[in-house]
Amino acid sequence: MTTAPLHGLRVLDLSTVIAGPNCARYLGDYGADVIKVERPGGDSLRNMGWRDARDGTGLWWKLCNRNKRTIVLDLKLAADVDVLRRLVVDAHVLVENFRPGTLERLGIGPEELHAINDRLVITRITGFGQTGPYAARPGFGTVAEAMSGLSAISGEADGQPQLPPIALTDEITGIVGAFATMVALRSEVGQVVDVSLLESMFQCMGPLIGLFRISGELQPRLGSGLPYSVPRGTYRCADGEWVGLSTSSDSVGSRVVEVLGVADDPRFTTFAARSAHRDELEAITSEWCSRHTRAEAMATFGAAHAAIGPVMSMADISDDPHYAAREAIVEVGGVPMQGLIARLSQTPGELRWPGRTPDADGKSIREHGWLPHPGLDDAGE
Repeated sequence: MTTAPLHGLRVLDLSTVIAGPNCARYLGDYGADVIKVERPGGDSLRNMGWRDARDGTGLWWKLCNRNKRTIVLDLKLAADVDVLRRLVVDAHVLVENFRPGTLERLGIGPEELHAINDRLVITRITGFGQTGPYAARPGFGTVAEAMSGLSAISGEADGQPQLPPIALTDEITGIVGAFATMVALRSEVGQVVDVSLLESMFQCMGPLIGLFRISGELQPRLGSGLPYSVPRGTYRCADGEWVGLSTSSDSVGSRVVEVLGVADDPRFTTFAARSAHRDELEAITSEWCSRHTRAEAMATFGAAHAAIGPVMSMADISDDPHYAAREAIVEVGGVPMQGLIARLSQTPGELRWPGRTPDADGKSIREHGWLPHPGLDDAGE
């Protein structure tokens, strides 16, 4: 039997909603024993968004808190803080996303926690970080998307700035948090990991800050377009279906304009020329697609080794053979959700159960603490 790569890693997850729980979730997916600590009344994520019609539990909860054991602790009560302190003794990681200073006011800040366990990695996820003039502000993904530069470049050229239609910042910050936690663990030194929603999103903005500082240039809003990749966007085909097309390398761009029948036009022979004549080339691309079905567009551009793909809804994805072959969609405890984020050939992760009911493991955690425990199975029951 293959042992999961993080088997034996002990993680206390005090965080709420999405970014922090996702950080701990990724650790749990690869074998860590994650104890989800909830306040009385439960994490608000339990009631956010869509629910599983079969049992009324939130689908966000079941996804973000899979592979975790649950316990309810009121950290304003001395007895419950004592339970947490006992768990900290043998923990490797503690994840939290309270506002800066909250743990300190509860008497369990980094200084106190490291006095209990000097090897503990404390991953603190906030909106703006532990320092700086915005540190005390509440953290929301929407705010990070607005303040990171993302919203300013999102939307149509003549329209309003747009926000992504998913919890993009929270999803990215969860991955950043898990990565940073593993880096800290590799150091074998107890320390604080300071992760912010704002900077996680800002990291995704590429060289745009360098561009502005050097030249004063700002990337404009271009809908689905990019300043340096033309054509690039989504295009409606003759059958009403859509494709996504990109020319992010010069060789691909050359093949695309050849398919479009304008390879000899000097306006479209180089990156710079195509960018300078964006509107004309976009119009040519849209007109070409409007005369061909999606299947025809996929076949023609595919034969030219161009970057093209169908615009797929969740209904399309649900039936797609590649997603199925890759096990990108799995059922965990009867709940369909994304599979493991990455596949390890020798020490794969494992999805064992979806997010559990409040305090489902409270009794066993209070009595036995961390896994493995004689007489207890991997679900802590």
